[in-house]
Amino acid sequence: RRSAILYNKGESMSDFDFANDSMLELYLFESTTLLEQLDEILLQSEKDAHLSSENVDEIFRIMHTIKGSSAMMEFDTIAHVSHKLEDLFFVIREKGIDGNYFQDLFDLVLKVSDFLKDEVETIRQGQNPSVENEDLIDEILSLLEKMKTGGEAKETKKPEAAKPEAAKEVGSKEEAAAETMTPDKAEAAEAKAKAGANTYYLHVSFTADCQMENIRAFMLVNKLEAVGKVLETVPEELETNKEASSIISQSGFYFSLVTDLKPERISEMTKGTLSVYTVEFIDAMPSMSARAGMAAKASTAKVSDTLEPDPAKASAAAGASDSGDAGNGKTKQQNLINVDLNKLDTLMDLVGEIVITESMVSGSSDLAGLELDNFNRASRQLRKLTDELQDIVMSIRMVPIAATFQKMRRIVRDMGKKLDKEVDLVLMGEATEVDKTIIDGIADPLMHLVRNAMDHAIEDRDGRANAGKDQVGRIILSAQNVGGDIIISVSDDGKGLDAEMILEKAKEKKLLVKPESEYTEKEIYNLLTVPGFSTKESVTEFSGRGVGMDVVKRNIEKIGGTVTIESVKGIGTNVYFKIPLTLAIIASMEIRVGDNIYAIPIANIRESFKAVKKQLLADPDGNEMIMIRGECFPIIRLHRVFHIEDARTSLLEGILLLVDSGDRMACILADELLGNHQVVVKTLPLFLSRYAAKGVGIAGCTIMGDGSICLILDIQGILNKY
Repeated sequence: RRSAILYNKGESMSDFDFANDSMLELYLFESTTLLEQLDEILLQSEKDAHLSSENVDEIFRIMHTIKGSSAMMEFDTIAHVSHKLEDLFFVIREKGIDGNYFQDLFDLVLKVSDFLKDEVETIRQGQNPSVENEDLIDEILSLLEKMKTGGEAKETKKPEAAKPEAAKEVGSKEEAAAETMTPDKAEAAEAKAKAGANTYYLHVSFTADCQMENIRAFMLVNKLEAVGKVLETVPEELETNKEASSIISQSGFYFSLVTDLKPERISEMTKGTLSVYTVEFIDAMPSMSARAGMAAKASTAKVSDTLEPDPAKASAAAGASDSGDAGNGKTKQQNLINVDLNKLDTLMDLVGEIVITESMVSGSSDLAGLELDNFNRASRQLRKLTDELQDIVMSIRMVPIAATFQKMRRIVRDMGKKLDKEVDLVLMGEATEVDKTIIDGIADPLMHLVRNAMDHAIEDRDGRANAGKDQVGRIILSAQNVGGDIIISVSDDGKGLDAEMILEKAKEKKLLVKPESEYTEKEIYNLLTVPGFSTKESVTEFSGRGVGMDVVKRNIEKIGGTVTIESVKGIGTNVYFKIPLTLAIIASMEIRVGDNIYAIPIANIRESFKAVKKQLLADPDGNEMIMIRGECFPIIRLHRVFHIEDARTSLLEGILLLVDSGDRMACILADELLGNHQVVVKTLPLFLSRYAAKGVGIAGCTIMGDGSICLILDIQGILNKY
């Protein structure tokens, strides 16, 4: 409420610390989730060319929830636009929709969804939301009028209800407008009663100290509105009544419901709502005197809690809750909570410290030569528990990639309409789980690749017909786990890449670094990732500025991944990138160069071996090379890269590791291998940040069991530079 008060007083919303406002956090999370659900429903319904009654009810519920919560937070514009769209779907729910307005409806609702997302993001950034969007409201009212009259809406018709008043009117007068706008709500309730619907009176209590009981009650009402009509609630005006939360906390929540569902089903739906503790059917709603007593009790308890809070109260209630769940004989439903990612990052850091400390304790030099059976037994148990803790924390951070994939449907849909291309997006491996940090890092690259496929690769209708292809193009997004990595690919059945044309364009832009004849097909395709390269002749809304594939490569490499491009002219293109499952703890091979210890990610190592003299050779420029199974690879001496003087310099005495950075391979020389370990990745301190710059060859550091620091090598950077 404080954020809304600041906003209504004309102060900047950025002056308020939203991170400490749990009410606003809940609002933003709920609104974002609901809008994502709305997009999924719309895109799937548009693809099926059918809007089912279940989807209509769900969209109505989504807009009703956003309207109510926005009115409660006093975000007038969001509440008003949501209210008008809710009115539109109320008419659709009662009377159906004419097929002539099907496409107009979807275009409009997606437009509203985009507007609401922008408003929510504006609020999340701490900025002032829009004052009003009359054009959008006029579009909604115009379509509503067309659907009611079956013809064109009059341009001059603009009901007074379209203009919002003060914030409190959005909460109360808008609700009244909703009732007066559709008087057949009462008729619908009567029709349900005649069809066998009954009126039930319920008393609900929430778990102790769950906080924001009025919002939870409001959510429960919205949920039940989908299966009936909530006639009355005690307390009333859940969105605006400041005492509602205290009353519900002390006396519970009462409401009356008209529905044709059976009591068992009502009880099941109510108990399935987050934080609901008990559900009881009663004979009638509380009397006016009883309601006054509830208000007085809540006020007294509020003062009492302020003067002398009772710390035992919550634990006693929690114990009662646990015993109640255990004794009801029903399978307990899965409970989910939302956690700030920063807290998970902190937890991961702490687990990393525990892993390091455990290694320091068990590997201490003070224990050398001692027979300590009890200590060794305890140490093994500690290692086992540490590994389990590490696995659990890692799994908490893992989220399905489905949500990121689903967002691409909207891009394909919108670009298909603007470019007049019919394209089917196929999703595979949506259940694949990836670290949340990785998910955030691949969202933009995926968007670029899908846009490129739509704009560059997929031919227009005539082009596909001339090529003998299906009129409907295809883009496949897939994800799969391979070892400790995840492979994500974006494939299309378009025209493929023209290597000669790419080489010619690169020559025009002076991007070639060696003679044209020396470029392999793979190297030519990699020219697409060079900054400033574009095959578009003119700048369009979607491409032609030379920004895209270089952003993809840069972002993927930033999270430790590699990008590979494959294509067959006339058949299609496949762009895939390999990324680690997580960035926090990685499997690595420890090597020694001189007196220094380095760690190389296992994912970059293909093999290790001792060289024999007949394998060694030199190229025309005198660079050292080695022949492995008929293929030549350059040799990189790590002691020269890091200026180490006491290292082995003989290629025959040291050990060679064949490493792969995705688009190139080479052999690096080390003194010896020390073994593979799980290491906790630490970023370099700020005063060493110049060594963490791309191309220096250092990706980070880790702490060894003896407390020493080990540098983690950036194989991509080393191969690019040397």
